Amino acid sequence: MNRRVALAAIAAVATAFPLAACGQEGSGEAAAPKPTGKPTVCLVMKSLANEYFQQMQKGAVDHVAKLGNVTLDSSGTQNETDVDGQVALVEKCITKQVHAIVLAPADSKALVQSVAKATKAGIKVVNIDVKLDDDALKQAGVDVPFVGPDNREGAKQSGLELAKVLGKGAKVVILEGNPGADNALQRKNGFNDAVTEGGLELLDSKTAHWETDEAHTVFGNMLTAHPDIQGVLASNDSMALGVAKVIEERKANVKVASFDNISAVKPYLQNGVLVSTLDQYGSDQAANGIDYAIKMINGEQVTGWQKTPIKVITKDNVG
Repeated sequence: MNRRVALAAIAAVATAFPLAACGQEGSGEAAAPKPTGKPTVCLVMKSLANEYFQQMQKGAVDHVAKLGNVTLDSSGTQNETDVDGQVALVEKCITKQVHAIVLAPADSKALVQSVAKATKAGIKVVNIDVKLDDDALKQAGVDVPFVGPDNREGAKQSGLELAKVLGKGAKVVILEGNPGADNALQRKNGFNDAVTEGGLELLDSKTAHWETDEAHTVFGNMLTAHPDIQGVLASNDSMALGVAKVIEERKANVKVASFDNISAVKPYLQNGVLVSTLDQYGSDQAANGIDYAIKMINGEQVTGWQKTPIKVITKDNVG
């Protein structure tokens, strides 16, 4: 009788141990994704008030519908600077035990710890749109692939279109994106490359955090301080819309180069206020990110930069 009790106790301990090891309190690690026949991919974006990310979401939904073998869980923040909100969205994906997360981070450093937590939980992570900081990833011991465009080269190409129209010596300003985002830095660098190569004179460079209303205020103040501004290099189309409103209100003779190619800027391309924008095919980025996530779920190793295409859009090819 005592021997049977002892064996039962040993069996109970043996059964309980792996459960405790998988879900012990205070470990700081989420449980591994549940194995199912149809994997779930979380797409986490920035502000869904921005038409660019609306396009990205639609592209992802359409792509998953064509694939038919994956479940998509997509979400985005209320505004471009809501880093804490985006961290919470990633945490939700981890809690749901999804198989992969495709992330367009609002901040290149602040999201790295959440990415590290996801990978520790066995979730595959693909970085799209805005590159996560290499040093922060290395420090966290994480290696995730980046699927996205060459933001610096794209901004340079768009900026050079403005230089062609204005000519050497023209006075310009830059409207920057979020200071913590790698694509904001790369686009600023690309615009500076265009300023140098095009022989432009840079009067000022300030952030408007990707937002239309803030760009309206920031550029309005710039134009008051520098009434001789001839051109604006806007790091995304949402900010270009704010600039265009100021130009209309003040009847200013100012031209704009931008980035993203959302439909809302097409009238400004057609009337000549906007000289150029840069199509980085946001909807395809999300689809490509999902494809790479599925490859990783299936055991393929994907690392490094998977570069996506870009195209300068002008009045001649706006379509």
